Amino acid sequence: MGVSGEAPLFSSLGKLLSIILVNQQFSGYHNKMWHRKLIIALTLCLVVASAVLAQQQKWDELTQQAIKLYREGKYAEATRVAEQALNLSQKTFGPDSVEVASSLKGLALLHMRQGKYIEAESLLKRSLAIYEKKLGPDDSEVAETLNYLAMPYRLQGKYSEAERLHKRSLAIRERKLGPDHPEVATVLSYLAVLYDSQGKYSEAEPLYRRSLEIREKVLGPQHPDVGRSLNDLAMLYKKIGKAEEASQLEKRAKKIKSQSGSR
Repeated sequence: MGVSGEAPLFSSLGKLLSIILVNQQFSGYHNKMWHRKLIIALTLCLVVASAVLAQQQKWDELTQQAIKLYREGKYAEATRVAEQALNLSQKTFGPDSVEVASSLKGLALLHMRQGKYIEAESLLKRSLAIYEKKLGPDDSEVAETLNYLAMPYRLQGKYSEAERLHKRSLAIRERKLGPDHPEVATVLSYLAVLYDSQGKYSEAEPLYRRSLEIREKVLGPQHPDVGRSLNDLAMLYKKIGKAEEASQLEKRAKKIKSQSGSR
């Protein structure tokens, strides 16, 4: 999660400065004066690049620290660190950088975990706008952020907005990755959960099934994600009275879990 191309730029400036210093020994007076000015300018560039690199490393450290705290369930502490990372990214990379978009997304997920759905929605909207502006409307980061933004919408009962976002994400994934990619299966599951939570079981079932089929085909029948799809479909079948089918799916899921050690 660094500044793209910064390290090569830093190296190139250093090489260029070395070349100029060597050539200066064989130049006339006027060329030497011009070289000195150029050396000063390049030296300033190197100083600035070095400072930005240091800030980038600090941002990376804060981001990783927030992720660690999140995984430990220390959400309040993780939020404070994530806010520091966001502030640093805005000062270092600019308010419309992809680093800021990434920090906004991370902070939003922490708010969502703590039930602060309105705050999460606001942050994710900002993140999405930056990604769309910087990377284009069909980028993978846009597709991912669309799914994240759909979550607080769903949890607030804004089902139509959530559906629109998931469907747009699905269209991007299918167009960019093809219809049988695991990322497509993930979005299908998100959309199925949305319908499931509204009691739209007839709409959720084919999506769960398609997600399962993709995962079995691409990842293999014993993959942990296949187990998760089996459990999702089993829970749906229980709701609609298909107890026998649900039991069979649950048995398969338990077998996968025992063999893979997945949680």
